[in-house]
Amino acid sequence: MISIENLKVEFGITPLFEDVSFVINKKDRIALVGKNGAGKSTMLKILAGLQNPTSGTVSRQHGVTVGYLPQVMVLGDTRTVMAEAETAFEHISDLQSRLNEMHRELSERTDYDSESYHELIERFTHDNERFLMMGGTNYKAEVERTLIGLGFNRSDFERPTSEFSGGWRMRIELAKLLLRRPDVLLLDEPTNHLDIESIQWLENFLKNVSGAVVLVSHDRAFINNVTNRTIEISCGRIYDYKVKYDDFVVLRKERREQQLRAYENQQREIKETEEFIERFRYKATKAVQVQNRIKQLEKIVPIVVDEEDNSALRLKFPVSVRSGNYPLICDGVKKAYGDHVVFHDVSLTVSRGEKVAFVGKNGEGKSTLVKCIMGEIPYEGKLILGHNIQIGYFAQNQAQLLNENLTVFDTIDRVAKGDIRLKIRDILGAFMFGGEASEKKVKVLSGGERSRLAMIKLLLEPVNFLILDEPTNHLDMRSKDVLKEAIRDFDGTAIIVSHDREFLDGLVTKVYEFGGGTVKEHLGGIYDFLEKKNLSNLQELQLSRSPVTSNKENVEPVSENKLSYEERKELNKRVRKLEKQVEECEKHIGELEKRIRSVEENMSTPEGASDMNLFQTYQSLKQELAEKENDWEQFSLELEDLKNDL
Repeated sequence: MISIENLKVEFGITPLFEDVSFVINKKDRIALVGKNGAGKSTMLKILAGLQNPTSGTVSRQHGVTVGYLPQVMVLGDTRTVMAEAETAFEHISDLQSRLNEMHRELSERTDYDSESYHELIERFTHDNERFLMMGGTNYKAEVERTLIGLGFNRSDFERPTSEFSGGWRMRIELAKLLLRRPDVLLLDEPTNHLDIESIQWLENFLKNVSGAVVLVSHDRAFINNVTNRTIEISCGRIYDYKVKYDDFVVLRKERREQQLRAYENQQREIKETEEFIERFRYKATKAVQVQNRIKQLEKIVPIVVDEEDNSALRLKFPVSVRSGNYPLICDGVKKAYGDHVVFHDVSLTVSRGEKVAFVGKNGEGKSTLVKCIMGEIPYEGKLILGHNIQIGYFAQNQAQLLNENLTVFDTIDRVAKGDIRLKIRDILGAFMFGGEASEKKVKVLSGGERSRLAMIKLLLEPVNFLILDEPTNHLDMRSKDVLKEAIRDFDGTAIIVSHDREFLDGLVTKVYEFGGGTVKEHLGGIYDFLEKKNLSNLQELQLSRSPVTSNKENVEPVSENKLSYEERKELNKRVRKLEKQVEECEKHIGELEKRIRSVEENMSTPEGASDMNLFQTYQSLKQELAEKENDWEQFSLELEDLKNDL
């Protein structure tokens, strides 16, 4: 679909990358990886046609469409959420006009045997199928499904986009991009503003798109679940692996070990050659051999070893005073803004040493409760912080509190104590401030760079209660590994607000779910929570269909065994109904396909080509077929899920 040959990009003396060649094929799901600054975002811009390389070519097959989602975008605020999302289908009206024009031409022409007439029929058939595949005029349902999948409520559809935060407006842009269904999707950090449920929805969507996907993401679970190929940009070159990220990590380690062995052998060879030259440089009897060795030395191409993986660097929070047994107790806490209740009756206890996660859709109150804990906003109810609590707090606005006149190195040098001062350069490198970047002034850093610097500061300050609000948004995978290990080894208590499943996995032992104005406690890790949540939703779905009596006093308590039996009975009933629906859909689809073939045969004749009624029948049948196939797919997926639960 897209071919890249001998690509080279230069921003200074040293090329960002050169001699880069690879091909993006249909159905490829490519993770583009590499350290920050390696050129991942630049590569996506070149693939999208927004930036020209210094040299080399990017070739696309004729008609291939590309959709690009950048990390930062300029967003308009002149429409409602629904109206903005529907702009993704502006091209449909243009296609409809072209189809009408081609149909008019077919009805007026009489040169039925000419080559141009047959070409017109082929073009009309191709564009008409594309029109129907894109949803034709029946696209509103697709817009609604996509917006809801990305976390919007139906009540949001008619709200102006100006009422939403930058993260939510980015979701609207993502929805528009997905709705256009380009042949190649280029996504630069698409999960940064998504919650766990929306990320899972996006994963399922990307698995089922018919075209290719190239994405940059620091969410390891996301790229593992979506991609089947990994392209790494390292030391100005690319390494192409036909495997998902976890397998790539293993192969990359093996590659680096091979590079190190080759590098060491080369250095030994260079040293021996230089010693020979130096020893016999002035001996006439060895002049020929010396000249040969000098030429041999000049021909050696230095072996470049991939940058050292700093994920092995282990940091530990400085020792702090021991806190009380219960660092946080909430009893009946409520927060409301006017008539809007964010949450109510929140009662929870966090014990010393616990690592807990706050999860839930954006806007459900996770960060709001954190602000209540920090005393930044008023609330109702009782919230008690334990004895000897020293809080280390990380939120996006923490980055704004840095001294802008200091360099990166000086900022960390001022908080580092004891032996850790000897590792400042290593720590900065692990958080993408290696080399000259450590000498940058804070005032010239981007928002993401400031957030990383604030995180390093926090790692070096003595605390016993960590509260981290989305700590991984601006970290690459190696930096996240360093932070995760530091929190895991942390002797104190931690509350982590995050949508990053891979980061939370193995780190937290309790999950608090925010939603619908309440906060529910779930014991276990993040994947235990996700598994339980799916089962809970299924049970609630079945129970919600059961008859409800209005006389609560007469309701018999149902035993656990009886409830399980009733649920299984209801599930079996639903399975039988779905099996019948799937069978009816398959039968209907077969009949429609027969009728469509018959109409296509009639349309290929001179008389049929100019028959407007036949054309309308054909469009109607194709539309009905698309809808019936969609019904079949939904029934089949639901049937499969239910059978798995039996």
